[in-house]
Amino acid sequence: MEKIALTGAQETMLATLYGRALDSERPESVLHDDEAKRAVDRIDYDFGKTGMNTTSAVGVAIRGRVLDDWTREFLQRTPSCTVLHLACGLDTRAHRIERPDTVRWIDVDMPDVVALRHKLLPTPQGDYRLVASSVTEDAWLAEVPADRPVVAVFEGLSMYLTQAEGHALISRITGRFPSGELLFDVYGSWGIKLQKLVPAVRNAGAVLHWGVDDPREIEALRPGLTTVDAWRSVDLPHLDALPRSGRIQMKVVSAIPKLRDVGKLLRLRW
Repeated sequence: MEKIALTGAQETMLATLYGRALDSERPESVLHDDEAKRAVDRIDYDFGKTGMNTTSAVGVAIRGRVLDDWTREFLQRTPSCTVLHLACGLDTRAHRIERPDTVRWIDVDMPDVVALRHKLLPTPQGDYRLVASSVTEDAWLAEVPADRPVVAVFEGLSMYLTQAEGHALISRITGRFPSGELLFDVYGSWGIKLQKLVPAVRNAGAVLHWGVDDPREIEALRPGLTTVDAWRSVDLPHLDALPRSGRIQMKVVSAIPKLRDVGKLLRLRW
């Protein structure tokens, strides 16, 4: 068993891992992330601290599924490309998504997270690299060839960055590659204000900083950067997979203007 000693924002990745594992055990699983279940079974950690229940676990799986599907669509359209999976944590996206040999896949996270990935997850097939670095550093990106279109996927990252860090990261990526897409989730400003209501954030002592209410804030970072999709959490596909109590909860939230914009999934293209 692998004992975990993570705190703050890094500890929250155990909540999403656990959520995907719980979803994988359900007959009507959204994500079928069996690799996550195997990883959870090898970790010595009190997953009760995550506050994850069936509704929140399926919510995690739905968010992951949408980002997976968008990534698959990009790979189908652009089979010779680079995937940047930023702040990958213990996410098994590189295992879940089948891809041709022409795809270059790069997972990036902090050195201690990378060390944990090596212990808990098998190395994915194909042209794959795992880079140990903060995503906000310049050096790792400078080493990625800019010879292909890029899709940058980052889940559960933006809200932990400051606005300046988020803007700088997106500007660096969109400035380095000739074309591509950004696929990521954001909290709205009300989501940032209500962060203490999220058990995984509160229990880990993590702090959320950056809220995005309007995708035009992101579009302004590069000429030609355009929003293709901006889906509120209450409007995502697969919500029928939620347990009945979760579906009722979503209906209530979607009727309250400030709450229905608490979270979004964004797809932008340049």
